[in-house]
Amino acid sequence: MNEFAHIFKAYDIRGLVDVEIDVDFAFATGVAFARFLQIEREPGTIVIGEDMRPSSPQLADAFSAGAISQGMDVIRIGLASTDMLYFASGKLGLPGAMFTASHNPAEYNGIKLCLSNARPIGKESGLVTIENFVREGSPIALRNVGVEKQRNMLEEYVDHLLTLVDIKNIRPLKIIIDAGNGMAGHTAPAIFARLNCEVIPMYFELDGSFPNHEANPLDESTLTDLKKAMIDQKADLGLAFDGDADRCFLVDERGVAVNPSALTALIAHRELIKHPGSSIIYNLISSRAVQEVIDENGGVGLRSRVGHSYIKKMMAESGAIFGGEHSGHFYFKEFWRADSGALAALHAIAALGESDTTMSALLAPYNRYVISGEINSKVADTQAATEAVEKIYSSDRLKIDHLDGLTVNGDTWWFNLRPSNTEPLLRLNVEASTQAQMESVRDAVLSLIRS
Repeated sequence: MNEFAHIFKAYDIRGLVDVEIDVDFAFATGVAFARFLQIEREPGTIVIGEDMRPSSPQLADAFSAGAISQGMDVIRIGLASTDMLYFASGKLGLPGAMFTASHNPAEYNGIKLCLSNARPIGKESGLVTIENFVREGSPIALRNVGVEKQRNMLEEYVDHLLTLVDIKNIRPLKIIIDAGNGMAGHTAPAIFARLNCEVIPMYFELDGSFPNHEANPLDESTLTDLKKAMIDQKADLGLAFDGDADRCFLVDERGVAVNPSALTALIAHRELIKHPGSSIIYNLISSRAVQEVIDENGGVGLRSRVGHSYIKKMMAESGAIFGGEHSGHFYFKEFWRADSGALAALHAIAALGESDTTMSALLAPYNRYVISGEINSKVADTQAATEAVEKIYSSDRLKIDHLDGLTVNGDTWWFNLRPSNTEPLLRLNVEASTQAQMESVRDAVLSLIRS
């Protein structure tokens, strides 16, 4: 049972197929989720989606059987992106389960769970209870067995997305989409068939073995083929989705990867035009430019910890209309505060299509600083290493906070140092006004950590 501590993550369940996650585990988790939902007085039906990994249908079958054994009904929506599962949860007002390991390699699978209306479930909002129920095993109880039904919601999902972004009057665009053999290969054709765009597909074949590259655009090496295609095809915009298509990364017309903070700032600007004076959330490793853009456009910027459950909770409490994470997750109030890579992509396409300029020129006002990207360091004691760094940087001239790990703010630079939730790693992000200053701060902090 100790292995459960390894596969129950901060925000979801994830592990090696047939080693850590198998059909017996999926059945037990279905039982546990049903028990949890009954305690929470949630609706008596669960909506279930699955990605293209070979193990997903069998694991979803077993999970459904476990939930049904506890008297819950199930609606299976079949192949889906994670944001399509969130759409189904919101549209139907039901709790949900998505079988996916997101951007993880082929040998992994997992489950993302949510309450009705796509409300998040994480360690601090129910996942620990579900884990404990799995450990305890199935209760002995006589219940009426639930019913499983099928429902295809792809077109309803596309219909809803296109009510949230106006793309009717955009100019013709040439767009290359790298689905990475993930779920965007299923959803993108249905979405982009309705746009005034020439779409050049890359790796749309659903294949959970990821034969071309890992579906993890946060790793810029996976964008190599897309960058080359952008230049060869003289395209206007490139889109790269992760495995479950809830994250989208952009590549501009030069074949250069777009900083996710710049996309956060662009969408924030657009949303504040529609909803003046509203609140926008960004996580604390986003560029300072995001807060500046929010201020310039009369909004209220709210800084969050890293992680979808924190942003969704803050959105619910504050009424924020939009939230962005530097990891490529984008959250929309009008999408049940859930994240959607497709919706973020539509905002970028609408902004570009309404302009007469290039993507790089459109985003230039939002690219104000130099950022390091996340750098991981393996350390024996993350707390001791963080305290050593803080001691060196303790000064009246510097502002320090502990919202999520350690953040140190100078006049023209900042860095954040956060421990991993699951590994003995420290994650460093640095931003500064110049490349030289960013490198100087980065190298100084890394030297302290690694010594």
